[in-house]
Amino acid sequence: MILLNPKQHASRYSDDRSAEVMRQTIDFFERKGKDKLLADYYDRVWYSDFLEFVKEHRIFATMCAPAGEGAADARWDTWRNCEFAEILGFYGLQYWYTWQVSVLGLGPIWMTGNDGIRRRAAQALEDGGIFAFGLSEKAHGADIYSTDMILTADGDGWRANGRKYYIGNGNEAAIVSTFGRIDGTDEYVFFAAEPRHANYELIQNVVASQNYVSEFELRDYPVTEGDIMHRGRGAWDAALNTVNLGKYNLGWASIGICTHALYEAITHASNRVLYNMHVTDFPHVRQNFVDGYCRLVAMKLFALRAADYMRAASSTDRRYLLYNPMVKMKVTTQGEEVINLIWDTIAAKGFEKNMYFSQAAVDIRALPKLEGTVHVNIALIVKFMPNFFFDPAEYPPVATQNEPRNDDFLFDQGSTKGLSQIQFHDYRNAFAGVDLPNVKRFAEQTEIFRELLSSDPPGPDQMKDIAFLLAGGEIFALVVYAQLILENAPIYGIADHLLDQIFDFMVRDMSKFALQLYSQPSSTEKQMECCQRMIRKAVHDEARYDRVWEELVAPLSGAYEMER
Repeated sequence: MILLNPKQHASRYSDDRSAEVMRQTIDFFERKGKDKLLADYYDRVWYSDFLEFVKEHRIFATMCAPAGEGAADARWDTWRNCEFAEILGFYGLQYWYTWQVSVLGLGPIWMTGNDGIRRRAAQALEDGGIFAFGLSEKAHGADIYSTDMILTADGDGWRANGRKYYIGNGNEAAIVSTFGRIDGTDEYVFFAAEPRHANYELIQNVVASQNYVSEFELRDYPVTEGDIMHRGRGAWDAALNTVNLGKYNLGWASIGICTHALYEAITHASNRVLYNMHVTDFPHVRQNFVDGYCRLVAMKLFALRAADYMRAASSTDRRYLLYNPMVKMKVTTQGEEVINLIWDTIAAKGFEKNMYFSQAAVDIRALPKLEGTVHVNIALIVKFMPNFFFDPAEYPPVATQNEPRNDDFLFDQGSTKGLSQIQFHDYRNAFAGVDLPNVKRFAEQTEIFRELLSSDPPGPDQMKDIAFLLAGGEIFALVVYAQLILENAPIYGIADHLLDQIFDFMVRDMSKFALQLYSQPSSTEKQMECCQRMIRKAVHDEARYDRVWEELVAPLSGAYEMER
């Protein structure tokens, strides 16, 4: 079973400590119970009980430090981080969020050569501390070119002045990794700030949430050389490489949220009788559940495979820089689609305050909008499109990267330049030998898109047209999505009937985006002709569909219910 089920949790980990962390985290939430979980959510209670649990069991001390930094059992292991993020998302985005912004806050710290800051961070983790990433500002968002956090020389150090906005954990972080600029220069800097300091003013929580997403101001805040983590180009690279590291986690929050919501929704629908029929006997309801399930399995297959490429990354293999924003952008938007589909099956029940679904329906919307919008991430990934389609390279095969080891490269990613020079292995290899109707149909659609790019590629004006860019970028994203799903399907034993049902929605989605590209005002005649040929109907197979429903989807009813 590929979906997380806390009642039947079977760890994949070879080391006892990792299994212990996952089990302890599940046990904490199950003991807390659904009623208290929801009450805290709606009453916006600061999750001090969760942070006490983290401190008592040294959860972040184990999970959030690279090997050799602090705890003997610590390592930065993307593989186990996946399941940890999924578990936190399963029980509530708020718990995932305090971990996620700690990951971001720790990024510049573990990337610095400042040993003193690293030791402070390691000790803070042992003490149960959380962290914050002081990058964005109210006027500029995350536009790091335009920071108004200014450091002015003062003796042997500096005085920092400026405001930061939308900074999670900014109320109680042990260290806020803060981005600014040296006064009178273009030299950027990352430095450590502490909320307990008298010159750190906590202004407000900018959201109505359990999370504390702070606005704070530094007023003549003293910064010493010992507080500096990065200067100049190093500060710039640390900012972007930290986002590279952290944005991947957003997909796992979506996976966790959707999994819990799916269990709850199908259990409700299958036990509700309308017009003398169980709700799940209505054809449209069953279709929505099958589609939602297939999309969720696809989300997880892709995100797991992307983790393999992150862990295998090096200075000569930077393919993760495509797959990583894809997890952030594609997996999170698919999460919205899953919630939309299953919400239509439970209707008004999804609003009720005793349902996990009521918070899932709200929180799933946040994830495509954090760590760069969908627009920003599509604009990023289209830089890779020419090399992806027309200049593949040879790489050694990448196996499942589930061994217990530290992911050293993620804190030594180097320069953020040169994205357009990155090459990828040939996507067509993933389709070769897969004799399934919808996989073959999707491959045909992909080759027509490749023909479009070869014969009439987007011109300069079209590349500046955001609507055109988004439509084309979505098609490219689907091809990448399909490639990694196909690579991972045999690894996870995905049966042919499920895989072909997954590609049923992939064919439909490709047709939808082809129509959008066709409909753009600037589309040329050749581009429109290719788009018309890309619009294809998925191959329907009633026996295949029934098997997916009967063997995989219907049994989810009652498979998991959270303790009250």
